[in-house]
Amino acid sequence: MEMKPVVGVMGPGAPDEETMAMAEEVGRGVAERGGVLLCGGGGGAMEAAARGAAQAGGTVVGVLSGPDPAAANEYVTIRIATGMGNARNVVNVLSSDVVIAVRGSYGTLSEIALALKCGRPVVALQSWRLDRIGLDDELFHVAGSPAEAVRKAFELIT
Repeated sequence: MEMKPVVGVMGPGAPDEETMAMAEEVGRGVAERGGVLLCGGGGGAMEAAARGAAQAGGTVVGVLSGPDPAAANEYVTIRIATGMGNARNVVNVLSSDVVIAVRGSYGTLSEIALALKCGRPVVALQSWRLDRIGLDDELFHVAGSPAEAVRKAFELIT
């Protein structure tokens, strides 16, 4: 049985409308390319990415911070309740073949750092930028649009 690529999509829990639209487009693109979308399973950018993937017929895995699987947004296909709070970010990263960071706040920053530390490639879409603080990492890539982020993500895992 062939394993589908798992693309972690990370972003803020309380985004603006533009961020929501970008996350939804990323989610749709992941599903259209046959990938499994992994996200935090809650609201905000996570829900937008899940909605995009679900509407395109994709599978969505939600790694929830709390203990209740029912807390997942309505677009999540597979619910993983961890009860780990922010520590679930490690599960998000280690379960993903590549991470796409859509803008984001401190939780997204922690996921980017964990991904790079664990050897997972990251594509930043209007997100935190390593080059702005003098860091360079061959696993870190910047995309200018949702379509470019998805394309780069799949190039990095094939």
